[in-house]
Amino acid sequence: MTEHTPTTFVLVHGAWHGGWVWQTLAEHLRQQGHRVYTPTLTGLGERSHLLNENITLDTFITDIVNLFKWEKLNNVVLLGHSFGGLVISGVADRVPESIRQLIYLDGFLVENDQSPFDTLPSKAVEKLKNIAATQCNGLALPAPRPVLLGYPDDENTTETIAGLLTPHPIGTYANKLALHHPLGNYLPVTYYKCTNPAYDPVAQSHVLAKKQQGWSIVKLPTSHAAPFTHPHLLADLLLSF
Repeated sequence: MTEHTPTTFVLVHGAWHGGWVWQTLAEHLRQQGHRVYTPTLTGLGERSHLLNENITLDTFITDIVNLFKWEKLNNVVLLGHSFGGLVISGVADRVPESIRQLIYLDGFLVENDQSPFDTLPSKAVEKLKNIAATQCNGLALPAPRPVLLGYPDDENTTETIAGLLTPHPIGTYANKLALHHPLGNYLPVTYYKCTNPAYDPVAQSHVLAKKQQGWSIVKLPTSHAAPFTHPHLLADLLLSF
């Protein structure tokens, strides 16, 4: 791809986040003439007022599939960060003809007919459900402290990010991912594994990614919060596709 060839990027955020996390990265790409979409998933960020008990992983997948449909998107570089990895797996299963490249950025992976909760010990699931019931009326999981998500442990960053994170719909953790094709649906796939430091909740996903035939696995010397902490590095990587 040359710098004169515009590319369409769709960037899908992770749990507790919203499209806001891509702001610097998106501006950098747009300044170079590319189309960039940073949708916020239902019930999060500026759409947190839509939080309800009916939001599932399928809701999130439909959010992005409908973006493709209504914006008439084709030849897309589709990236999913963290929990967004589950979302782009579902999107790739439904509309592979519209996707040029699939990118997981420290993304969560589950296999067909598996939910995020299925990957956790039963005691951990019960603990999360109790927290949701106590703090969010059973609708959502409250956001952890930003430093636990890989953000720098300084007062300014913590205050800024904590004010932007919103409770995450718990139904998306309980809902099983339904795939009609193999994970990645035969598309070109690159999985970026953030290593500085590693984010333990996606350790199992790293193992699953390595098992996928034909996937490129690349180590990235950033924390899990790379969309916020290293937007220009990510932009350079995206422009290589």
